[in-house]
Amino acid sequence: TEILFGARPQAPSVEEQAEVYASIGHTIGGPVTIRTWDAGGDKPLAFLPSEHEANPALGERGIRTMRRVRGLFADQLRAIALAARQTPLRVMFPMVTTPDELRWARGVLDEVLADVGPVDLPVGIMVEVPAAALGASEFAGLVDFVSVGTNDLAQYTLAADRTNAAVAGLLPPDAPSLFTLIGLTRAGLPGIPLAVCGDMAGDPSATARLLALGVTELSVSPPRVPTIKQAVRHVGASL
Repeated sequence: TEILFGARPQAPSVEEQAEVYASIGHTIGGPVTIRTWDAGGDKPLAFLPSEHEANPALGERGIRTMRRVRGLFADQLRAIALAARQTPLRVMFPMVTTPDELRWARGVLDEVLADVGPVDLPVGIMVEVPAAALGASEFAGLVDFVSVGTNDLAQYTLAADRTNAAVAGLLPPDAPSLFTLIGLTRAGLPGIPLAVCGDMAGDPSATARLLALGVTELSVSPPRVPTIKQAVRHVGASL
């Protein structure tokens, strides 16, 4: 959603957001996951200026920012809920570290749904912070699905800013610690859909290992889809 609206000087209206989200859902024809505003760090929003931070990667990002601008967050959730009445959608919260953050977000969503009316809207989180992976079981009963964001997870796990070329070599997409954290996420949340996105998801050399860990969905850029599909088929054929 930052790509859709991030350069605008003013926040989009609820109606405008709902129209865009529904249009995407109708075009794709399947369940679409809408990640709520992930403002901060490398995803600035022109209509949501933030103060300078010495280390923005570890500062106010994602759900942390939304707690400061609750009205803006509620408007986006309202737009998603309205669009979900027209096409299958899921809502996903980024930069979640603790269950309390998710409870707060779900509380805002519950207030929105109480006004909009009931709608089928599965709720998920991005697992980008090692603490969320290590404590995945604490989110049981609060999430319908999770998506492991391996790019951010790598930078927080390996203490290397992913926007800093000087330490880029410390962020291999196949770092063993990342597979460990994905495995812990699966073990802590058995039975729910587990997605992986980021560079690791689009790396065919990692596909077999991710599937073995119980990953059920790989989110990749469109040009990578055929390659990853082939890798998945190869794993299936070898079973």
